[in-house]
Amino acid sequence: MTDPENDTVARDPSLARGLPPIEEQADTAERARVAAGHTAKKLNYAAISDVGRVRKDNQDSGYAGPWLLAVCDGVGGAARGDLASSTAVSVLRRLDEPPSQADGEALLTRVAGALHRAHDRIAELVEEDPSISGTSTTATLAAFDGHVLGLGHVGDSRAYLWRQGEISQLTHDHTFVQGLIDEGRITEAESRVHPHRNLILKALDGVHDPAPDLFTVELVEGDRILLCSDGASGVLEDDRLGTILATGTPDYAAVELVRASLEAGSSDNVTCIVADVVASTDPAPDELTPLLVGAAAELPRRSTGGVNPTGGPVPGAGHGGQQPDPSGGRAATAVADRPSALDPQEPFDPEAVRYAPRPPQRFIWLRRLLVTLVVAGIAWVGLAVAWHWSQQQFYVGEQDGVVTIFRGINAEVPGIELSSPYETTDISLDNLSEYDANQVREGIEADDLAKAEQVVDNLAAQQLPD
Repeated sequence: MTDPENDTVARDPSLARGLPPIEEQADTAERARVAAGHTAKKLNYAAISDVGRVRKDNQDSGYAGPWLLAVCDGVGGAARGDLASSTAVSVLRRLDEPPSQADGEALLTRVAGALHRAHDRIAELVEEDPSISGTSTTATLAAFDGHVLGLGHVGDSRAYLWRQGEISQLTHDHTFVQGLIDEGRITEAESRVHPHRNLILKALDGVHDPAPDLFTVELVEGDRILLCSDGASGVLEDDRLGTILATGTPDYAAVELVRASLEAGSSDNVTCIVADVVASTDPAPDELTPLLVGAAAELPRRSTGGVNPTGGPVPGAGHGGQQPDPSGGRAATAVADRPSALDPQEPFDPEAVRYAPRPPQRFIWLRRLLVTLVVAGIAWVGLAVAWHWSQQQFYVGEQDGVVTIFRGINAEVPGIELSSPYETTDISLDNLSEYDANQVREGIEADDLAKAEQVVDNLAAQQLPD
């Protein structure tokens, strides 16, 4: 039976850290909003995704825009988790538009609809190509209406709120180990090394109803939002996340989070989106445009608004704009609206090249021939060793009614002679007892030639008198 107290804490992690409940924070924010004349706010954001130090491909996808933040972590390996995450982001990013009304319930309806459309699109892809059956993706998205953040969540990517020096985890992981934590069977620290820590119970997979968590959070100026994949949250404790979020610009914090995750030993892709809540009248550090990162950056794009298509860091990233970009020089990619991701008139794009189709390898027939010859050679050597061993074996049997020493194995394989007569004696089976004669007919095993000759001597001594 679920413990109501534990369930409440799991639903609102701020309680476990001694912070006011999210509802009280929202009430406080509401009073501040009313006192300020219902002034709308905006987001200053940054996004970065890194393939990491272990994985060959980036299966994370991320999106950051004026009205939407989203992180998707693909699952599936050979089943193309990168395709699932990038497909989900391509559907979810349609929410990045000014809301028609400031209504939290309407905002969540739009979020839920977008998640189900992404789920259905993945189902269509699997139906078109059954080879990717089993692909799925987590999805954590936050739609903004100028006052309220409407969150939708499936899987183990996370959303955090940093407010007045304290960090709160907004989402609740849909994982096997989170269930163990909720039941009090393991601790948060133990969950990070649990052998089943990657077992996800909910995802967008095109098969099972995603049943996303849906809730709203009222924002105030000075709040900072973090959305990240488990490549970051799986290795960095909340205190460490809070320390990093407390420093620098969104660009700086995003880069630092990725760097810290890799240094902490993350073996997964790492994607982080950081957004500051500021007054709508505050000037942006640069003219912000929607940012697309990770596997989703394979989609058509163009470079605008402070993003360097040649691989340089986003202006303002890191310490005074000089912090190295841990993604290899591409912190974010501006969203495109033209049909091709690879335009020969555009500068070299390493992200596009990473996921571009590889040309077929040459001389495939020669490689296959060499492999065949190697396998045949190994088989021949194995047969030669087996034949040599068999020729060291002896047994006593019968040939033409006479006791005979055979060399080889006392067995029959159609078409293959496993033994041959080695020495014929002058002992007739007619001169042996019925028992001894039957033993000879069945074959009497001997470890070597000397033992076989000893068997023959024993049979000679047991011959019946004429």
